[in-house]
Amino acid sequence: MVSATLTARSTALRPPVPQRVQPFQVIDPPSSTQDGASRYVLLVLQESLVADARAQGVERFVVGAVVHDHGTALLVTRSAHDGFLPNVDELPSGGLEPGESLAGALDRELLEEVGFAADPIDPGFLAWFDYQSGSGRVTRQFTVSVPLASRTVRLSSEHSAHRWIRHSELDATSATPETKSLLESWFRWAQA
Repeated sequence: MVSATLTARSTALRPPVPQRVQPFQVIDPPSSTQDGASRYVLLVLQESLVADARAQGVERFVVGAVVHDHGTALLVTRSAHDGFLPNVDELPSGGLEPGESLAGALDRELLEEVGFAADPIDPGFLAWFDYQSGSGRVTRQFTVSVPLASRTVRLSSEHSAHRWIRHSELDATSATPETKSLLESWFRWAQA
């Protein structure tokens, strides 16, 4: 296992933004098929990381994806009418519903926000950060890497736009510092 650290930056820009940033993790899956590796990442995510997070006082979980295509990453822009972080660039992501698995939530959120499920998931990338949600709950967002493949992005009404960015364009986005740090780690991982 290889690790790096996401560093927290100023949280005064757009409240509420994440308050604590946890380690970025690169998980080496066992030798298997692409689907087996994808399910391994989600199994690790669900069984050990969630249990650890709950023991640390995390109350809510969000799942997201760095959707990528030819060295670029997808950002979606929250609607100007959104009550939580309007006009902010973000990764496709969303919260777990009661009784829902992380894998199920990831597929549902990607289907809702960009029009396709999370299959396949790239083996070897898993990142997370903690923040206080709009409702005041400690929330952990887990993020995996998902190739676009031959699919087309279809936005929900939750977002007003989408764009593909290169590493060099990251600082010019309106993403939160935590999302920028996560993407910085993803671009380094993807280029390795």
